[in-house]
Amino acid sequence: MESFLFQATIYLGAAVIAVPLAARLGLGSVLGYLLAGIVIGPLTGLVGSETKDLQHFAEFGVVMMLFLIGLELEPRALWNMRQRLIGMGGLQIGLTMLAITGCALAMGYPPNTSLAIGMIFALSSTAIVLQTLTEKGLMQTGGGRATFSVLLTQDIAVIPMLAFLPLLAVPVLMQAEPDGSLSLPAVEHDKAQHAALSLVEGLPGWGVTLVTLGAVALVILAGVFLTRPVFRYIHHARLREMYTALALLMVVSTAVLMGLVGLSPALGTFLAGVVLANSEFRHELESDLEPFKGLLLGLFFITVGAGIDFELLFGNPFFIVSLAVGVIVVKGLILYGLALLFRLRGKDRWLFTLGLAQAGEFGFVLVSFSLQQGVLSDGLGGRLLLIIALSMLITPLLFIIYDILSRQMHVAEDDEHDVVDEQGTVIIAGIGRFGQIVNRLVQSAGFDTVVVDNNLATVQMMRKFGFRGFFGDPTRPDLLNAAGLEDARVLVVAIDDKPAAVKVVRHARKTRPDLHIIARARDRVHVHELYDAGANDIVREMFDSSLRAGRYALENLGLSEFEAAEVETAFYHHDRMALRELAELWKPGVPMSDVPEYVERARELNSALEMELSARQQANETKSQKD
Repeated sequence: MESFLFQATIYLGAAVIAVPLAARLGLGSVLGYLLAGIVIGPLTGLVGSETKDLQHFAEFGVVMMLFLIGLELEPRALWNMRQRLIGMGGLQIGLTMLAITGCALAMGYPPNTSLAIGMIFALSSTAIVLQTLTEKGLMQTGGGRATFSVLLTQDIAVIPMLAFLPLLAVPVLMQAEPDGSLSLPAVEHDKAQHAALSLVEGLPGWGVTLVTLGAVALVILAGVFLTRPVFRYIHHARLREMYTALALLMVVSTAVLMGLVGLSPALGTFLAGVVLANSEFRHELESDLEPFKGLLLGLFFITVGAGIDFELLFGNPFFIVSLAVGVIVVKGLILYGLALLFRLRGKDRWLFTLGLAQAGEFGFVLVSFSLQQGVLSDGLGGRLLLIIALSMLITPLLFIIYDILSRQMHVAEDDEHDVVDEQGTVIIAGIGRFGQIVNRLVQSAGFDTVVVDNNLATVQMMRKFGFRGFFGDPTRPDLLNAAGLEDARVLVVAIDDKPAAVKVVRHARKTRPDLHIIARARDRVHVHELYDAGANDIVREMFDSSLRAGRYALENLGLSEFEAAEVETAFYHHDRMALRELAELWKPGVPMSDVPEYVERARELNSALEMELSARQQANETKSQKD
């Protein structure tokens, strides 16, 4: 017992230290788990052979992850994305598998092993790439959306890959390596135990088919017809942990059933997730299973890192590193070709190419599964794990290269922007959801607008609905001047990028001191930055909708519509006054909580607001009593 607790302390401590540190450095949580495993395994030797046993247990996190992916994949949403999923994502997986398989065949591996290697390296790192895109604010760019589509296709493709890999297993006692040596398969199945746990062992072919289809039908029917009454039954217990127990039971029982009929547990849980994607219990299941999935996947990646054979790396470092770089180059060439085919331009093209060029965490899953099924030998599996880990460790460097290229291409991309040949009374910089409403409202009142946005897809969509817009970077002074900055009466800055919005406001105020500037703000800090840059009216994107929600709450707490509207109006004017006053105390680059004068004045203003609203409420009550 003491040994188990000691090992648990090591694993959890390594994760708690390494993962937040890796996240701060921009490396992502997956690399943090891998580095934690490397430290406690090969470097310090704090853990040893028990990592293999733990890995089998932690792989259940993959089963949970696929169940949660299924919950997110609403059939209608998948259909709307079909062109990118099937076209761009399907071609990326197919062409990469073909290229890597050909390289493996050229190195002397047998066809079944080569195909498995091709599947393993066709995948990219969803965790690292999505986190990096979010941190850099690139998710809504053309390249970011294309990258997300391919990652989603890869996540879906893992399911058939897991189902197909057992078919590649060769029933021999020894497997040949390219150098002519022989090695044992990674796993030898215990047939007696398998027979005892199988529903299809000994059945004829038609019987196996019927039982398998019956198991799949049972999962679908249970998801459609049993979920609601079971959740209703659990609800009567009024115990929060019972929901968690039910969510775990659903995943575990589905995995067991699929295993009994010879299908991949991951395939079954994914199917169950898709069936429940439209269920009202989807969010409940997600919240219950997410912590288990995260911890088990983290443990899985730690065991992968702890199991990496650094003696193999140091024995032939040039060969291993060359293979990792070779994988990145091959995938990069294919991705660049697809970017050209699907007309990604400039920075989007390089983001798509460099962002997806690495191998991914699902590669670890496929290698581990292939070792269990005897598709790969121990020696080859160790090399593949090492290559995957190295390619993921190189990923931050790839994004640094992208940043350098994007800066160098900024001027070149500007030449591709539209020539703005119109001027209007109102200039709207940015035409997302916020800017679209402003544009429609102003135009419907009979005023001319000039819309500029650097998202080509959004501009093209506007044109389809009859709204004129220009594709270009609103932060460019020459483009704003061409849009009529010298003569415009109002500039609306509706850009989602906070630094870009501040840049536009600062330039416009310097060019036109008399111009009325309305700016969209993300939060209070952004409000202060825009105020400092010279904006006249600043609209926090969630503020007005939050006020309306608060007014509805007050009306349902007993206040009349008039009283609730009065409170809303008083709060609105007080907040605007407070923001202007606090803007004078705000210090750029310093957190608001670290400025004592700011904190003290904010507390005073909040107390003053409470006193004002309380006095107003008492006055209303006194008036109603007299009436």
